Amino acid sequence: MTLPATPSVGLAVMHLFFHVSSRTDRDAVLAAISAAQEQGDQVVTAAMLGHKSDVAVLALSTDQWRLRRLQTDLVIAGLDLTESYVSLTELSEYAAGVPEEMQQARLYPVLPPEGKQAFCFYPMSKTRNVGANWYELSFERRKELMYEHGASGRKFAGRLVQLITGSTGLDEYEWGVTLFGDTPDTIKEVVYTMRYDQASTQYGEFGPFYVGMVESPEVVLDEVGV
Repeated sequence: MTLPATPSVGLAVMHLFFHVSSRTDRDAVLAAISAAQEQGDQVVTAAMLGHKSDVAVLALSTDQWRLRRLQTDLVIAGLDLTESYVSLTELSEYAAGVPEEMQQARLYPVLPPEGKQAFCFYPMSKTRNVGANWYELSFERRKELMYEHGASGRKFAGRLVQLITGSTGLDEYEWGVTLFGDTPDTIKEVVYTMRYDQASTQYGEFGPFYVGMVESPEVVLDEVGV
């Protein structure tokens, strides 16, 4: 038995993106997800659009070993893993004074949110370019820019739920951004709107976008032909 690999605060998070194949075993995929959920882990599934993947699996756990076992079981079930992202739930350093309820929601989110079927994931970092190095700014200036950024996002309250997870030292980018929207155009609108904030226009670096629709594992597998 392995010792748990447990974050001191928050949850371990793993995004997995798969293609299906003739080897994919529907019952084994469902069994892998059920086994993770029975241990108390959250598993969100989405049917993906475009060539990058067919199925997305977002899992949150108190133990990274359990995430590893879920990944192993899904690969054994015949899903071809094409991309992944590893991160942790976190409280932003600019979140001092945020009500306790909001802090808990960020560290221990309950997913997926009801009525938010549109799904989008992308990683991002802050730039370290000459003349636009985020980390050379003072804390107060960074805080000011992030408050502006947050104000733009709050305009979409009720239409969108976001999960921002930290990945510095864990993956190529510094954050993973997962969006759950009421409609696909809500996601398009929020990303477009927030890119005009200075925190993005001068200091944002974005990775690839993955887009799909959240549904139960059974429905997702039906839709991708498994």
